Amino acid sequence: MEKELVKKTFAKNPQNYLTSSTHAKGIEPHIIENWLQPSKTMDTLDIATGGGHVARQLSPYVRTVYATDLTKEMLANTKHHLQAFTNLVYILADAEQLPFLNDSFDLVTCRIAAHHFPQPEQFIREVKRVMKPDGKFLFIDNVVPNIKAYEAFMNQVEKMRDESHVKYLSIIEWKRLLQQYGLVIRQQQVNKKILTVSDWLDRTLDTEAEKKRVADFLLQANEKLTAYYQIEKNAEKPQQFSIDEWMALVEHE
Repeated sequence: MEKELVKKTFAKNPQNYLTSSTHAKGIEPHIIENWLQPSKTMDTLDIATGGGHVARQLSPYVRTVYATDLTKEMLANTKHHLQAFTNLVYILADAEQLPFLNDSFDLVTCRIAAHHFPQPEQFIREVKRVMKPDGKFLFIDNVVPNIKAYEAFMNQVEKMRDESHVKYLSIIEWKRLLQQYGLVIRQQQVNKKILTVSDWLDRTLDTEAEKKRVADFLLQANEKLTAYYQIEKNAEKPQQFSIDEWMALVEHE
């Protein structure tokens, strides 16, 4: 059921994810150069590629990028948009059941997508399986604090905005999963990501009534939640807020 909602949501407005400032920003140059250290001999897998921003960024550095996504319409739109990049291969694929042999990839990436995966443990297991013994996995996603009220608030507001959202996990939860499957973190950083409310709502919601419902929920946050998520308002309308984004470079033990 969750995966059908993902397909429905991303098939509706694939162009929005190409132009979204949140997604289009891509990976910071120092992450590519210092963490991944890509080379022209490397084959790369980009899981849940969406608008293909990571695939496009890595394309000049590596031999081939396999850009996968669950949603056919999203993948087709991305392929059309990135047709000038000749070393990209587009494959319809489920992040929890990857159609690749063991030990296939030097680099694996997944950015701002894992909160849509119903079974994150299967996703991590698949990453480990398809990554070469000396490979690297760059994981990036929005995360929540390990505080129940803060976690519940952000997951609720995100589910109201996007019915395909499953759950933002905490860094502690992600670390536990990585450790469970014999993967270790070599580098990590947390960023405060500022989201403009109007753009954030427009990506997934169609009616003004739906958008108002989510905006009102943001405004009802208590003082601690408002401070933590940096919710700013103007004329009784939320203008922006922040969410934590965690990125980690992961390898086999």
